[in-house]
Amino acid sequence: MVNCFHCGDACLDVTITHDEKSFCCHGCKTVYDILHDNDLSYYYDLEKNPGISPQEIAGKFDFLDNEAIVEKLLEFNDGNMQIVSFVIPSIHCSSCIWILENLNKLSASVKSSQVNFPEKTIRISFSSEENSLKNLVLLLSRIGYEPYISLDDSNKKEKNIDRSLIYKLTIAGFAFGNIMFLSLPEYFEGSEFWLDQFKPFFRWLMFAFSLPVVFYAASGYFTSAYKGLRSKILNIDVPIALGVAVLFIRSTIDIVMNWGTGFFDSLTGLVFFLLLGKFFQQKTYSYLSFERDYKSYFPIAVTRLFKNEEGKTMEEQAEVYTVEKGDRLLIRNNEILPVDAILIKGNALIDYSFVTGEAEPISKQSGDKLFAGGRQQAGIVEVEVLKPVSQSYLTQLWSNDVFSKDKVGVFESLTDSISKRFTLTLLTIAFVATIFWIIVDPSKAFNVFTAVLIVACPCAIALAAPFTLGNVLRIFGRENLYLKEASVIEQMAKLDTVVFDKTGTLTTNQKNLITYEGVALSSAEKQLLTNTLRASSHPLSRSLYSILDKNDIHTLDEFEEEVGKGISARFNNNSIKVGSYEFVGAYDETITEVKNKTTVHISTNKTYKGCYIFNSEYRNGVAEVFSKLSHTKEIIVLSGDNEGERERLEAMLPKGVKLHFNQKPDDKLNFIKMLQKQGKKVLMIGDGLNDAGALKQSDVGFVISENTNVFSPACDGILEAAKFNKIADYLDFSKSGVKVIKWAFLLSLFYNLIGISFAVTGNLLPVVAAILMPLSSISIVVFTTVVTQYIGKKLRMNINNK
Repeated sequence: MVNCFHCGDACLDVTITHDEKSFCCHGCKTVYDILHDNDLSYYYDLEKNPGISPQEIAGKFDFLDNEAIVEKLLEFNDGNMQIVSFVIPSIHCSSCIWILENLNKLSASVKSSQVNFPEKTIRISFSSEENSLKNLVLLLSRIGYEPYISLDDSNKKEKNIDRSLIYKLTIAGFAFGNIMFLSLPEYFEGSEFWLDQFKPFFRWLMFAFSLPVVFYAASGYFTSAYKGLRSKILNIDVPIALGVAVLFIRSTIDIVMNWGTGFFDSLTGLVFFLLLGKFFQQKTYSYLSFERDYKSYFPIAVTRLFKNEEGKTMEEQAEVYTVEKGDRLLIRNNEILPVDAILIKGNALIDYSFVTGEAEPISKQSGDKLFAGGRQQAGIVEVEVLKPVSQSYLTQLWSNDVFSKDKVGVFESLTDSISKRFTLTLLTIAFVATIFWIIVDPSKAFNVFTAVLIVACPCAIALAAPFTLGNVLRIFGRENLYLKEASVIEQMAKLDTVVFDKTGTLTTNQKNLITYEGVALSSAEKQLLTNTLRASSHPLSRSLYSILDKNDIHTLDEFEEEVGKGISARFNNNSIKVGSYEFVGAYDETITEVKNKTTVHISTNKTYKGCYIFNSEYRNGVAEVFSKLSHTKEIIVLSGDNEGERERLEAMLPKGVKLHFNQKPDDKLNFIKMLQKQGKKVLMIGDGLNDAGALKQSDVGFVISENTNVFSPACDGILEAAKFNKIADYLDFSKSGVKVIKWAFLLSLFYNLIGISFAVTGNLLPVVAAILMPLSSISIVVFTTVVTQYIGKKLRMNINNK
């Protein structure tokens, strides 16, 4: 089979030979000519078959003629120069970057173009006098890089980047380094004239360096401790804030009373390492959106019909938010309906799979009600709006209370659970030791009290989780599981129930498994069937056409397609009907077993032949993943589909897996709530808007995505579809990460016991505190990094061996 020189796809329908090269379609040939004519043929030297086959775009971007919409998309517009940014999902290699950053050679109006590869975006500066935004988008589409423009782009907000942590970390690091340098002579016994003369000055200078650290860099710990105490919660920040306060007060008293140099080095080092830990576990994948809603799925504009002064029906491109009840809309093939409406003209074939989970398109007739979120798949229809976008059925899904709930806010981390006991134990030791010294030697009581609080400050404990989880977060990222934040890892380790959506999650959207049952077709009948399917735009027709032999392609004598029913054709006095059983016009009791399955029936010359049965193609490793998970977790499948796949799933999956079909979005959400009321910790794995409520309600929600930069609903993690078979390994790895935190806690406890033994005996010297506190912090960082990298290598080896 010949492959296309531009995109590498197989040339199925036709092979176009041009310039001694083969192309699968005229689009690829046109892109080749554009690049060749503009001296950009080097594009093909960067990668083998780097291109993307351009799709049909006629009329798709007419909404860019609307100046109001264009203005909302532009980042900058001074009347002459305009700047715009687009998501380009098809960016995938160095060739893509090269061609997109050389747009100025394809259009002189483009002044500069810059690609952000991780975010799959391009930022273009162009002259509005020489070109329009619409023509620029059409240029991108013609060369195979069609922008993804959604309703969410109409109200873009500038990203508010919070750099306060970086500022605090910088100040703490600067102060820590300088105070360590100034306090170095204090660590050694001996006398030197000039050092002794300037010792008071150095000590006050250290005091000055510590002020911004305590009152600015460490302010977040005091705030968090106050909020925790006000809520009657002893979080980890309570002993940290107490330790920082005691360190500062004790050190200030030391230099005021000229008792010594204090603990300013330990104080600033403590804050620096704590902030470093926070910085390390910050969200790593900010280029991915974990909080998407329906606006990222809906189109930014629709075609609205109106009457002009002469009474003629005209078309206009209107922003979706301006559409009102009673408006007439024109919905073209493959467009998404953004409102609830009544079908007025045309036959609709609506694919609701992304909204309901039902995989089979639904046929609708004039007068039927259509719901927002469905994709029209059979020509042009005219509809009348019943509810605008803000009141549609799909939008109402986001009015559920679950979408305003912060699930992380009700989760108690391992660090917080330990801090309760640690804080009470620390305060008990401090007060008991102080009472003891008040009785034995009152002069040491104050020193003992402050020393215990200083040396037992849980710096190492507070660092164990951030550095471990930060490392695990990055390891997950390398394996294509992108988590919203590090705290999700601890929640993953506690899960005992896994709920899977079926359509788009267990199944792949890329292909179907198609089998034929009936009388074998002759070669002439197969050719007639192939040519008939070739002329149809129905998704099932296209899927079936892709598996048939493409030899002897010819033009039909007659062809007619009835939307939602089937197609009929004639060639050389032979007739064929393809579609529903009722449409082909025959009756046979032997086909009753295909009920509830997606089928395409065939009759030739008024004689029934048989049917093609479409079974969803399940992802690689589904049975293996379920088998491994079933040993430790309860597994449930929730599907918006009918029960046509029940027998196949029951045969494929381990016994005990619960299957629930015909589940609407609200049913899924309520099912997750029911499990949680039973005390279950639930992981929900889905892919579409129909899973949005369940994903948000669950303790952890994962989205399976074929393309992480196109729409995926709000979730805690985005998993690339190709890595589906690694889910069980990821959950096991999260447990290993939590074990590392526990081992790190034991190591930090060892340091605390040593320090407390010095403190309660009244023998804590500044040099001991200066050594113990940084040493405990550094050793915890090294330990967690080395161990997590080691178990990360084991994870990769396990995955690669599969």
